[in-house]
Amino acid sequence: MRPVFGQSKDVSPLRPPPTASRRVAFCAIAILGTLTTVFAQSNQTLRVVPLVKDDHVLVSFELAGGLTDEVRDAIRSGLRTTFTYTVELRLDVPAWVDRTISTATVATSVEYDNLTRTNNVVRMLDGRVEQAITTQDDGVVRTWLTNLVRLALFNTSLVEPNRDYYIRVSATARPTNGSILWPFGSGPSAQSRFTFIR
Repeated sequence: MRPVFGQSKDVSPLRPPPTASRRVAFCAIAILGTLTTVFAQSNQTLRVVPLVKDDHVLVSFELAGGLTDEVRDAIRSGLRTTFTYTVELRLDVPAWVDRTISTATVATSVEYDNLTRTNNVVRMLDGRVEQAITTQDDGVVRTWLTNLVRLALFNTSLVEPNRDYYIRVSATARPTNGSILWPFGSGPSAQSRFTFIR
């Protein structure tokens, strides 16, 4: 039997050629699979340590594995890169919804100057500049971005004696161009409990 003019021998009526919508769906599935893989391979872990001293709740935390190759590349390219930590003081309410007592935001930014080969690092607390340094030491940059030690973030006047509280910290990192360093723009979060005793 001769093929009909204009019909390809390879086209089967049971298997129509892929349409544009099928190609888009396939691409979307492939991209989602890639994002899931990247997210699963994320090795960032956050450790939080609260300490009550004098009239303050001091908060220390460390983001292990936070300075990934992608973050280093963004910094070396000259993009101003910011690590932002949202710190919440929360009241533990058994059998009910926990209550947020107060929130603080700690942001540390680094901008690499290719001419002087130095890093300009700025730390801000709730939008106010707290500290600023210039360094050529990558180890110092890593410490500033991923380690914070005994920050007096909350006053004990906010808490009641003999109640259980916890500090919750969430981390994100973004360069100034708005692209995402960590999948979905968010990094790890962690919390640590303490009892206020006066």
